[in-house]
Amino acid sequence: MPVILIANPKGGAGKSTLASNIAGFLAHRGHAVMLGDIDRQQSSARWLAQRPATLPVVRGWALESTEQLRTPKGVSHAVLDTPAGLHGKKLSQALKVADRIVVPLQPSLFDIQATYDFVRALRDELKDRRGPEIGLVAMRVRDGTLSQQQLHQFIDQLGLPLLAELRDTQNYVQLAARGLTLWDIAPGRVARDLEQWQTLSAWLEAKTA
Repeated sequence: MPVILIANPKGGAGKSTLASNIAGFLAHRGHAVMLGDIDRQQSSARWLAQRPATLPVVRGWALESTEQLRTPKGVSHAVLDTPAGLHGKKLSQALKVADRIVVPLQPSLFDIQATYDFVRALRDELKDRRGPEIGLVAMRVRDGTLSQQQLHQFIDQLGLPLLAELRDTQNYVQLAARGLTLWDIAPGRVARDLEQWQTLSAWLEAKTA
């Protein structure tokens, strides 16, 4: 059973937004999905509490710390939302259960610096063993801006795949408030956003089948 870890030590990088939408995507594909949250803010858990019962089910994975990390039973896919500042022992424990790592980042200097340090820490943790595959997702990107150009230059240096480049839109905020994802509403309302997910969706399907 694949465990998809959503991680970046920078607060506000978009981890919960990404985790909930990945869980929703997998649920709509017919998978038995569990969404765990080891962030003290419990953003993903709150999202689950708002999710309508009529939609494809995303089960909660009750966790209070990385000490309790065990691969859950009875599901085909698990998505794990993580806190800001994930490092050291907590990072090591999270990596033990992860099959895939998705790193969200925003096109700002602070996010870029934090992500660079985090990717280096990931590689240090995984250098002595075959670790999970790592992919990047750019969040809240505005086309044609200098920050977007700088983000692309940074990603080229990392040598990791860019799985998606998601635009800066209120769609994610408005959907999250109702426990929804892009796949829970009429496709025409979020057509541009769904298009931006195509590469990431294919990666998730290929790697978690």
